[in-house]
Amino acid sequence: MLTPELLPRLQRLLVDADLDGWLLYDFRGTNAIAAGLLGFEGLCSRRVFAFIPREGTPIGIAHAIEPGPWARWPAAWPLRTYTGWRALESEVRALVSGKRVAMEYSPGDAIPYLDRIPAGVLELVRASGATVFSSAELVSQIYATWTPAQRASHERAAAHIAAIAQDAIRHAGAMAAAGTPAAEHELQQRILDAFARAGLETDHGPDVAASENAANPHYAPSADTPRLVQRGDVLLVDLWARETGGGVYADQTWMASLGEPRAEVVQVWEAVRDARDAALELLTSRIAAGEPVRGGEADDAARAVIEARGYGPHFWHRTGHSIDARELHGSGPQIDNLESRDDRLLIPGVGFSIEPGVYLPGAFGVRSEVNAFVGDDALLITPGTPQRDLFIV
Repeated sequence: MLTPELLPRLQRLLVDADLDGWLLYDFRGTNAIAAGLLGFEGLCSRRVFAFIPREGTPIGIAHAIEPGPWARWPAAWPLRTYTGWRALESEVRALVSGKRVAMEYSPGDAIPYLDRIPAGVLELVRASGATVFSSAELVSQIYATWTPAQRASHERAAAHIAAIAQDAIRHAGAMAAAGTPAAEHELQQRILDAFARAGLETDHGPDVAASENAANPHYAPSADTPRLVQRGDVLLVDLWARETGGGVYADQTWMASLGEPRAEVVQVWEAVRDARDAALELLTSRIAAGEPVRGGEADDAARAVIEARGYGPHFWHRTGHSIDARELHGSGPQIDNLESRDDRLLIPGVGFSIEPGVYLPGAFGVRSEVNAFVGDDALLITPGTPQRDLFIV
């Protein structure tokens, strides 16, 4: 959150970027980045702005009837109020006229995870005399990075969910072998119960998908349409959780076969695993050498492996998503050169998933997911021991 302690660091970044300030905007939660930085809680039902200059004190613009969201705004920082649109536009003009300002804007919507400013607001700010630049790198450095305590929380959560996933897989195998196969939604509930015992929380899920359902990357099991997990099935377990009350999410996908897998299943698994490792090897070597690396490059490295194995048309999604301090699917750099053109650098402090997949509709799907965190000179990978071979249960 934007605080007097954080302000000097942010202002140094503005100077380095040759910007006069960062203009934050939100309306009814349309810009989670602004709301997070301003510490807003609850509904923000009127338009708000906050200008963080490269020198001096931040200035907020609040609607007169709605001071509540600004409860954490430091008393020493000016908070101007407006009631009508003429006053609002006058305040914005006074703040930004003639200035080079950053906003949550991505030219051409290249990075949709960042593109949070409505076109009309951009028109308003430009008509006020400002030149608008993307806040992409500021978001990476200020909003998306983890603290040491958050990294430690993520590592603890990662260790828990790896064990919980493997327990669920073993249980599925044992139930099928006993002739009393468990349904996908029952395995899902087993995982949720284990989360509660481990002091973890999640916003939805997890995903437990057998064979043809695993070919749907966003499948969700349901008691209304139960699917038993039986001998001969491919089983995908995708689970994500964080420590209750806060912390950074861990997000993993594990794969199993109930009984000896078919040759095609092994072939697809090895393609996905090797694609995951190709992305990790690129990142590990670049970061250890102190060389710049972008998420899109890691996406390309993973995709090249799957394409070389003949499964390119069946890898439908980005290789990975940002995991920031607030959200599972965060606003930091994505591991993506397919769905979006995310050219942000992977800087120390950011975290993300690596999760290539191959999906064969009507048959089965395979995904392998680990998480990574960029340290000053090394890449942290969680869980500590990524899956190498299919579990056979």
